[in-house]
Amino acid sequence: MAKNEMTKKTMMRRLPVVGGIATGSVLLLAAPAFAHVTVQPDTAAQGSYATINLKVPNERDHASTVKLEVTLPTDHPLVSVMPQPVPGWKVKVTEAKLDKPVETHGEKIDKAPSKITWTAEGDGIEPGQFQQFPLAVGQLPEHAGQLVFKALQTYDNKEVVRWIEPAKEGAAEPENPAPVLKLTAAAEDGAAGPQAAQNAPDQKVSESDTTARVLGVVGIVIGIIGVAYGVFAGRRRNA
Repeated sequence: MAKNEMTKKTMMRRLPVVGGIATGSVLLLAAPAFAHVTVQPDTAAQGSYATINLKVPNERDHASTVKLEVTLPTDHPLVSVMPQPVPGWKVKVTEAKLDKPVETHGEKIDKAPSKITWTAEGDGIEPGQFQQFPLAVGQLPEHAGQLVFKALQTYDNKEVVRWIEPAKEGAAEPENPAPVLKLTAAAEDGAAGPQAAQNAPDQKVSESDTTARVLGVVGIVIGIIGVAYGVFAGRRRNA
């Protein structure tokens, strides 16, 4: 009997340890994968102009990211690509001749940006940090579901990580996925292009002006009715 009690006590003491190991295993399995180079926001409206950020985390403990090379899509070329200056980085935009000219705003374009390279002028992206590289791009294609921006991330120890693997629907995420910008129908994002945004304030002003005119007319009508009633009441008193 005494032996059974000792066995139970031993098991009770071991349970917290076993539970801690099991919990640690679950947390380990549930831990998120390493961060990747991504496009943020990751969606934009077809046919629109957008500002996107290439978010680049440093995934190394003892090296800094000192260069980022992004290859722009060639199947749907972007005729307008403008990088925003990033302190501590110099940027170079490389253009290439298009196999098939693109017409935009009534003008045929035979070359477009093909690659953008950011090079650190200082320490770059140090361990435990990330950097965003903003781009104004457009006009986004109207009949494409996504744009792929293949990227090469270079560390100061000469290591190069190639974020170029396309993700396949229904398959597991590749080890080094390429940054992707998903394109949605304009109606889904409630966007109709830059002109719609410019016309929005004018539309509000027009609506306010119409409302003011209606209220003014109503006020005049009420005033006329009031005057007529006063005249009629005065005549009845005099009679």
